[in-house]
Amino acid sequence: MTPWKRLLLSLYYHGSNPYRAWHRYRTTARGGLPIAVLFYHRVADEQPTVWTVSNDLFRRQIDWLQGHFEMISLEEVQRRFREGHSHRPAVAVTFDDGYAENCRHAIPLLIKRQIPCTYFATLSNAQNAGPFEHDRTLGLDMPANSIDQLRAMADAGIEIGSHCRHHDDLALVNDRARLHDEVVVAGSELARLIGHPVRYIAFPFGHYLNLRTDAIEMARQAGYLGFCSGYGGYNLPGEDPFHLQRIHVDADMIRLKNRATIDPRRLEPPRFRTQSLIPLSHNTTPCYSTTAN
Repeated sequence: MTPWKRLLLSLYYHGSNPYRAWHRYRTTARGGLPIAVLFYHRVADEQPTVWTVSNDLFRRQIDWLQGHFEMISLEEVQRRFREGHSHRPAVAVTFDDGYAENCRHAIPLLIKRQIPCTYFATLSNAQNAGPFEHDRTLGLDMPANSIDQLRAMADAGIEIGSHCRHHDDLALVNDRARLHDEVVVAGSELARLIGHPVRYIAFPFGHYLNLRTDAIEMARQAGYLGFCSGYGGYNLPGEDPFHLQRIHVDADMIRLKNRATIDPRRLEPPRFRTQSLIPLSHNTTPCYSTTAN
């Protein structure tokens, strides 16, 4: 973010604080306080990219979040969805892709502070610990988490989720068998390899044009508890708990503060809607089973 944009955003954030406080008071009183689900990619000091947050900034962001919000799991977000009540400011933390550097400082910090986290890993990269294609195109060689690292994180209490087999845009996948492999089989294999349930899935990219109803319904029928998008937006009690909207966190503190405290400009982005395309009698092994083949 340029210095001018940062200044303007800071002025907007502080200038709109009275409205935010009023909105928070009203929505809290009726139990409809929005919940922000945040997602990171890579926390490291080396080879910074637009999706990298430094270790020091990550710690300061977590410090600030802990000081202002209840840190909850995706399962707790869904519980508040279903009950239709949200009375306390809360956020949930997630990660996408699965970068090995996250295990140096970021994940140990969350584990030490007992902060719930769902960590979405791409299976093919975890199996070879190799870099992601979107990094290769930039000439970067940043390793992915290994299966052993994912297993160790799960053993320590981090919820491991599926980010499909490959980091591909599923909207471009025309073969039904391949789509099933990306959504269903990859999650089952990941659960078996780490020895822990894989209960959530985040589709790569996750914007409106990358989402598709049949893939979402396939995930629902496969036994996932929920799926995550990545186009922004807050989660409101009473909405479909299967779909968790998320907001990306980048290397800017004021933007995090602005988004986490419910930016009134972002309260009502169009929510991706689905309709059932797969018969309810469709049978498949639940992806959260650690004994799946």
